[in-house]
Amino acid sequence: MWLDTTGLSRAPVGAVDLMAMIRALGFVQLDTIRNVSRAHHHILWSRNQNYREEMLWRTLADERRLFEHFTHDASVLPMEYYPYWRRQFRRRGEMVNGHHWYKSGLNALDLAAIRAKIRAEGPVSTHAFDSKLKGERQMWARPPHKKALDQMWSAGELTTARRENFVKFYDFADRVIPAELRAREVADQEQVDWLCQGAISRLGFGSAGDIKRFWGAMDAREVQAWTARAKARLCEVLVEGKDGEWQACLALDDIEARLEACARPLTRLRIINPFDPAIRDRARVQRLFGFEYRNEMFVPKAKRKWGYYVYPLLEGDRFVGRLELKGDRAKSEMRVSGFWPQAGVIWGERRRAKLHSELRRFARLASLEVIKWDCVAAPKAAELGQQ
Repeated sequence: MWLDTTGLSRAPVGAVDLMAMIRALGFVQLDTIRNVSRAHHHILWSRNQNYREEMLWRTLADERRLFEHFTHDASVLPMEYYPYWRRQFRRRGEMVNGHHWYKSGLNALDLAAIRAKIRAEGPVSTHAFDSKLKGERQMWARPPHKKALDQMWSAGELTTARRENFVKFYDFADRVIPAELRAREVADQEQVDWLCQGAISRLGFGSAGDIKRFWGAMDAREVQAWTARAKARLCEVLVEGKDGEWQACLALDDIEARLEACARPLTRLRIINPFDPAIRDRARVQRLFGFEYRNEMFVPKAKRKWGYYVYPLLEGDRFVGRLELKGDRAKSEMRVSGFWPQAGVIWGERRRAKLHSELRRFARLASLEVIKWDCVAAPKAAELGQQ
């Protein structure tokens, strides 16, 4: 049910309905790292392998069917969700303004000048300003103008007009967001109800904590109050984990019909992005599938268990291994630098062939023509494509 709910049980083919995919997921997380293809593109491609990278930005910038803001991280959301996101503008705006990293160091006149520049010139990126970073350089340090733009963006005063080579261009929300959505007022409790209902629907089953973490737009008290209000629409279920332990969860009262409607996952092998919603909750993945996974990008190299950018491998309804890949677009190469089979999984000829087919499909998304294996742990690497 979890794989079906997150769109990974059915064949990823057919005409691309980008908005339907994003609505089904709720949002798609954005990420700056382009290892092979950036996370947002890979997540969408995993649901339909006819997806191509330019489709997302066209839908955001030209069609205005998406807006960008912060869920648990920077994400794109369907434009019609905008009225239900006002509380998040308030919450994130207050959070960012109160954080010591984001004290911009700009006075009211400086902020007025930034606003005047955007009004006069239209969408601008951080490259349009030249304030310098002061003091000690830290990992998340930002120059004053970048902090100021982030503050206004977090509070909803500014929004993302477009991205070019992933560089964000800021504009006033009143020039990007449709007037009817900006004018629509939704009571705060109605926003919470909508968010909680949407979270449990997309989770299928989960705890109050799971509901809270889904959007990152509510606190625990608000979720608990919603579960009390929605008691008639919810039921308690027990979910058996891979280790045989049972966990009490909440589900919508149509859970049996939803289970009946689930498609049995196809046996194809998929390369899953580290930021994919199906594996974002590492504890949930380990509990349901017995699959240990962590994102080690910010772990010092000597302390990594696997590697810098490691992709889980999903076959049907089980995770069968991990793969470290790196794309080199200048050389049109995709290199496999690490392979870690899941304990107890035998990598025979048929499974290796599935992996090779998926690697070739994934390479096409990034316009890479050659696949090379650099790791000694690869399963019969020579057979898998020293093309």
